[in-house]
Amino acid sequence: SDPAPTPPNPNVTFLAALNGANEVPANASTATGTASLVFNTTTKIYTLTITHNVVSPTNGHFMQGTQLSNGIALFTFASFTSPITYTSSPLSASEEANLYNNLYYVDIHSATYPAGEIRGQLIKQ
Repeated sequence: SDPAPTPPNPNVTFLAALNGANEVPANASTATGTASLVFNTTTKIYTLTITHNVVSPTNGHFMQGTQLSNGIALFTFASFTSPITYTSSPLSASEEANLYNNLYYVDIHSATYPAGEIRGQLIKQ
């Protein structure tokens, strides 16, 4: 008999490169990082993993906004030490639309760059 068909993968990945050039306005930080968000289209829950090399981070946020503007902080991470992990509650239809429209970004702050040292927009892969 034929093998059962493989079910479609429910996960959609969004990636971000974090650096000072992505801040608005850009800064001269040499710190870098990456963010990976895996969204499950069945459960509507995402898992976010961020790694970075910011020395002594003082804050970290999940933000809503475009790449060229400073948006609004939706929540602050529980810890700013790399790696940062976060699992969401199920997204609403509007939150899911924002995700697919690449309207979320990650921002890590430090004492040197209190407005944000490195930032990256989460882009659908």
